[in-house]
Amino acid sequence: MAASLLGVSDDTLRRWVDQGRLEASTDESGRQAVDGVRLAALAQEIAADHPVDQLDDSASVRSSRNHLTGLVTGVKSDPVMSQVELQCGRYRIVSLISTEAVEELAIEVGSVATAVIKATNVSVERNRS
Repeated sequence: MAASLLGVSDDTLRRWVDQGRLEASTDESGRQAVDGVRLAALAQEIAADHPVDQLDDSASVRSSRNHLTGLVTGVKSDPVMSQVELQCGRYRIVSLISTEAVEELAIEVGSVATAVIKATNVSVERNRS
C-alpha cells in the first residue's frame, strides 16, 4: 500500500528502503512496515520534485465524483475546528472539518485518508481498517 500511495512500484519502494531513503521495520507477521509520518514526509518530497498522479483505489461507494486518496501530512486543531492537510500524489489538499470528526476518524499525520470534493465543500473520510 505504501508504494501505491507514493505512486511507485513495490520494487522501487524496496530499493529506497535498501538505500536508506525510507526506513522500514518488521511487524509481528514478519512483513516490512513503514512509519506513516516518514511516509507522509517522503510523499511531500516526491510531490515537490516529481509530480505524479494519484489514482484512488478506494473501495468506498459515494455520489461525489471527485475524490483523492493520500497521506495526512498535517493536522491543526482547536476545540471546535481542525485543518487537515493531505498529500494526494502531486496534489496538496487542505480541508476544514470539526475537531470531533478528526477524533472520531482518528486522523493523524501519516494516516491514509480520502478527500471527497463536491462543489465548494471538501470533506475527509477514512476507512476503519
